[in-house]
Amino acid sequence: MVVVSPTGVPERSRATVYDVAERAGVSIATVSRVLRRPEAVSRATTQRVLDAVRELGYVPSGSARGLAARRSGAVGLVFPDFDDVEEIDPVCLSDEPVTVRPDPPGGAEPVTNLYMGEVMRGVEIEAWRHSLSVTVAVARGARKEAVLDDLAGRVDGLVVLGGTVPADVLARIGRSTPVVVVAGHRDGDDHDHVGTANGPGMRVLTEHLLHVHGLRDLAFAGGAADVSDDRDRFDGFRAALRAAGLPAPEAPLLRGDFTQARGRDLARRLVDAGDLPGALVCANDQTALGVLDVLLGAGVRVPEDLVLTGFDGIDAAGRSRPRLTTVHQPMVELGRVSVDVLLQRLAEPGAPPTTRVLPVQVLLRESCGCGRA
Repeated sequence: MVVVSPTGVPERSRATVYDVAERAGVSIATVSRVLRRPEAVSRATTQRVLDAVRELGYVPSGSARGLAARRSGAVGLVFPDFDDVEEIDPVCLSDEPVTVRPDPPGGAEPVTNLYMGEVMRGVEIEAWRHSLSVTVAVARGARKEAVLDDLAGRVDGLVVLGGTVPADVLARIGRSTPVVVVAGHRDGDDHDHVGTANGPGMRVLTEHLLHVHGLRDLAFAGGAADVSDDRDRFDGFRAALRAAGLPAPEAPLLRGDFTQARGRDLARRLVDAGDLPGALVCANDQTALGVLDVLLGAGVRVPEDLVLTGFDGIDAAGRSRPRLTTVHQPMVELGRVSVDVLLQRLAEPGAPPTTRVLPVQVLLRESCGCGRA
């Protein structure tokens, strides 16, 4: 479709749903059904509508649909800042198309969180299933509250990782925007919560080490002390020790930050001290994989000299040598269920707050002595 601009220059206008309906010879309601629920329309009609859409270059107006439904059609996903970056330098790349440089071991390592990636994938999958878009924000630095306010004003609801946003800020935002907290304790708040059986999972894993492998000298490598998942896992570890009649420590032997780099630091401390426990139970897989790197490099055999376990069930834990015994939590499902809970909240805004706890699986592998030939 071509119109003439005020300057006399022809320009292309945006095709409307009415143009598509006229070209396909159907009603605008049929066009809408084809674009949103094609399985409800005959194949021949669907094809005519899609042909018209392509010929006219029609793009559905999300803002128009949102005004009609009083919804934005978007879900906000809020993650914490894991790289502690306040200010970022401008991008500066080489003028050469290809450069070559040595990359010595032990150099700078990118900050990644595989758990976050899987939860994000789950949110995206479920949002796509419901024809929603996802807007991601990182709660970073001094401007985090302004970023959250802006995001909350542009989405239908928020999925927030527990501990990412101060409770008072989240309570304020939650008065006008539905909030689902992932992996966080309910501390008297009115938000919906989705988590996994962290404590029971770690307890069952620890009981396996105690009763099947006969271990008695167990130590715990925790993550950040203010993370509720870490506290739950440490509580499960302690509960198993107490039930076996063993002393339960008041605090983890080691404390890291859930990254492989920090796991390597913790392992170096153990090796340098020369006093290895019989088993090191790590709060997550990335910590355990970092520990494993250093132990193997120092000639410490796993599991012969030290049994090692993790938690999360990331893909890398099943490809290490030896493979890592771990507790697998359904990370993708965490994201998907969070979106479902958010949609239920939008449908029933006055319903009481809900808490969903997803099951976990203990995966026994070679790092604890299971599955070896």
